[in-house]
Amino acid sequence: MTLSTAPFALAASAEMLYLDRPFTERVNRIAERGFQVEIWDWSTKDIAALAATEATFSSMTGYLTGNLTDPDGIDALLTTARKSLDVAAQLDCPRLNLHGTGLGGKGLPVRPVETVTPTMWLTAADTLRRVAALGEEAGRVFTLENLNLAVDHPGTPFARAADTLALVRAVNSPYLRMNLDLYHAQIGEGNLIDLTHQALPYIGEIQVADVPGRCEPGTGEIHYPAIARALHQSGYTGVVALEGWAHDDPDTALDAFRTAFTCTQDTSEANSAR
Repeated sequence: MTLSTAPFALAASAEMLYLDRPFTERVNRIAERGFQVEIWDWSTKDIAALAATEATFSSMTGYLTGNLTDPDGIDALLTTARKSLDVAAQLDCPRLNLHGTGLGGKGLPVRPVETVTPTMWLTAADTLRRVAALGEEAGRVFTLENLNLAVDHPGTPFARAADTLALVRAVNSPYLRMNLDLYHAQIGEGNLIDLTHQALPYIGEIQVADVPGRCEPGTGEIHYPAIARALHQSGYTGVVALEGWAHDDPDTALDAFRTAFTCTQDTSEANSAR
């Protein structure tokens, strides 16, 4: 007998699906489909209206401006991280997402960096310790997301998954975890299953989309069912979020996402192996 299980909490980004609808309606539709909801810049949203949807919010952007390495940027990041925590409390959102630097409207770094110096690494780790302390005080987790440099975010410091993992390891706090984005990692590094094994102790959540195109699983080169099985076998039970566009119909995209992350096991083979 074949048994199908959905071992992960599944979420989807309201920023990238149902784009023909007002934002609150997007949130409602994703929640109606049985998914948790992720949002980006909270400052452009009606927070009271979002809270009234009673959707389960999985993640939101955890800052508005700033960066990890220069004094003015650090102050801005910490100030807006505190404001973000206030909004997270209103939405009961457990995770707040960060990047290696502030990103503009098109996803490009506000202040591009060509070379990350040793001093910048040390300063970034110190800033993230301060961020983690804010998270601990509020009882919420900040996550540091890896990005890709080749397609979407050229010039972003600390962008590779190896970079974010190194910083999270250095801080070593349960209030700072990785947001492991496998779409970005495939473009930048590949070897995704091994990457999930390396990062597993430090993962706060996982985001997915296919390559190329950044659409739902099954539209590109990543075999997500194999990754789902590997995650399940490794014991990961956290959030997996679709942060991708719908190739065509958003409902179809969510169906494909759910199917890719529903694991199957032949129980007759499992029993005979005992």
